[in-house]
Amino acid sequence: MRTFILIASILALIADAGALTLDEYKDDLFAYPATLSQADGGAFLTVDYNEMRDINQRDDVPERRVKSKYVTLAVRSVQKDLVAETSAGPIRHMAVGATSGASAITLYIHGQGGSRRQGVDDFTFGGNFNRIKMLMWKNGGLYLTPDFSEFGAKGVAQVAALIEHYAALSPGAPVFVACGSAGGAICWGLAKDAAIAPKLGGLLLLGSFPSNEFATSLAAKRKVPLFLGQGSKDKVFPAETVESLYKKLRASSYPVRMVRFETGTHGTPIRMTDWRATLNWMLAR
Repeated sequence: MRTFILIASILALIADAGALTLDEYKDDLFAYPATLSQADGGAFLTVDYNEMRDINQRDDVPERRVKSKYVTLAVRSVQKDLVAETSAGPIRHMAVGATSGASAITLYIHGQGGSRRQGVDDFTFGGNFNRIKMLMWKNGGLYLTPDFSEFGAKGVAQVAALIEHYAALSPGAPVFVACGSAGGAICWGLAKDAAIAPKLGGLLLLGSFPSNEFATSLAAKRKVPLFLGQGSKDKVFPAETVESLYKKLRASSYPVRMVRFETGTHGTPIRMTDWRATLNWMLAR
């Protein structure tokens, strides 16, 4: 019996040692402002957001250039503009970090009017893209931001093909996909993809829209963690509709978290979401 307990303890230690946890990077600058309220043991947070503080005092040029203390430009040395030849055709994308042997892979999917370059812009959205670039690079991971032709089936197939391309170069690396605004259609499509769902470590919907089909998707059956970030004054996708999805999933004990940025608007979650806290929660599962 003692031998069994010892072996079990050793195996548990090995498992813990192998679990990835992202080391901190400028946590004090990117931590959430004051929590106004919380529910479900902290799974649902209402966070204070103030445009004067979180944009005007954070940026040298509001919404265009964050103050230099929020960014580290050395990460540009491991940033490449590439074209991957995939089963869905050539896909142009930006890649930051380890293009093979990565510990984890994170993708950012832009919304309407965006491009692969949006998600690597160091100075917009309060420097939050620079932070995810640094978190992936510092922790042996890979960060990708692709171009794709549409938000429908063809676009989903293109992003899925890019994921398969890089997943083959980093076997076993968990894949996290963050979708901004209309890009949510890509996240919801990937959740139903038989080849991609088993590779997903988590989905992040940032100022996006809910899906009534997610609960029955392959990703949901695997209990892939889901993060929902929404501004309370989002006029494109009202926060209340996203909260309804959260409540539905939470009622079934699904691993879902939501942050409501009080007075925040459509782009607020992209600027304010705490990448490290969210990804570490997903990695822990």
